[in-house]
Amino acid sequence: MKRLTFIVNFAALLALGWGVPVHGDAVTEWNAVTLNCVQGPPNPPNRGGPPGLMDIALVQLAVHDAVQAIQGRFQPYQYENPALLGAGSASVAAATAAYRMLVGLYGADDPCLAGIADPAASHAGNAGVQAGLEAAAALLPLYRPAMTLPTDPFLGGTDPGQWRPTPTAFAPGANGYMAVTAPFVMLRPSQFRPPSPPPLVSERYAREYEEVRLVGSANSAVRTVEQTDLARFWSVNFITQWYATLRGIAGSRLTDVGDSARLFALAGAAAADSQISAYDAKYHFNYWRPVTAIWEGDHDGNPRTVGDAGWTPFVTTPPYPDYHSGANMLTASITGILRLYFGTDAVAFSVSSSAAGLLVNPRQYTRLTQVEQELVNVRIYQGIHFRSADEIGRFQGGRLAHWTFMNYLKPVARN
Repeated sequence: MKRLTFIVNFAALLALGWGVPVHGDAVTEWNAVTLNCVQGPPNPPNRGGPPGLMDIALVQLAVHDAVQAIQGRFQPYQYENPALLGAGSASVAAATAAYRMLVGLYGADDPCLAGIADPAASHAGNAGVQAGLEAAAALLPLYRPAMTLPTDPFLGGTDPGQWRPTPTAFAPGANGYMAVTAPFVMLRPSQFRPPSPPPLVSERYAREYEEVRLVGSANSAVRTVEQTDLARFWSVNFITQWYATLRGIAGSRLTDVGDSARLFALAGAAAADSQISAYDAKYHFNYWRPVTAIWEGDHDGNPRTVGDAGWTPFVTTPPYPDYHSGANMLTASITGILRLYFGTDAVAFSVSSSAAGLLVNPRQYTRLTQVEQELVNVRIYQGIHFRSADEIGRFQGGRLAHWTFMNYLKPVARN
């Protein structure tokens, strides 16, 4: 079948600096458009940061369901129409679902859709259009809106170990509503809530405290040039980095639009729930960030810690509690899906960064575990997490990926 090119002219995409997958298809191309709409740039984000993962998940689930209405190879998430089985183009279905989801979320006049043709008009009469329209209509009501909680603005507490607005930003806790948002695949936000963080009086806490104090400070004398480069590499556009990486992996390993749609739907749902789970833990434990801990190091009850009221982290501390790491849970949820999807940890891929002045960019990996361990260390080099938060985030992300893969979008048994 002739490859469909229904996105605004290809030269415009190149002008925006978007990479082209090795074997680009409707799923990967529309994922690039979706990331532009949700997270930006070049347009302003419609829903930046972790909350945007919920919108991306909705788009990818609609794309999957639209494609499977045509192919019937995998279980749907929300929508199915047996009358469309085998009719029309799965690529048209994917494009229509993505476009109509973005229009439904942000409006047809949003700048991110400027110049992009409506696939329903471009391919009128193709049964894939019906599948895409119906899938979008079924998924749009599942939108997760922001909400104000009775605890907002969240200011945490002032007891030792409790999070409070950090000394540099003084911003109240952000994204607290995600802790009580309906998950996409989990049974409840607390399903993967971890054990408590290390007690302040413990030797483990003192060890992790000293590690981040030394290697994570803005003016660290012990952080190496390579570690500093890593910290910078993963300091911007984290969500965009991971989806660009997914597009590269899909483009090099998958040739069927249904396989791509399923991969992006599984990864999208797991990624969104990774943040719902992470915020559940963050606001349940209300554990302080390293910058607060080090400022208050002489008042935490642990004689092994030495306070430093002038300490600052290498990157700005996000405005929400430490435990556990949302970035590590997000990473492990995606790498976990990839590991299960391809049946191996030996997946070769590269990751690029838009950070300036990097010594190594892109970075090359031959195994998924390499990037998982790297991210555990990166958040310490950046000075924004204790090691326990990173390690448990990685562990819980793997558990979530396994739960998602074993329970959703499974192959349909053939007679």
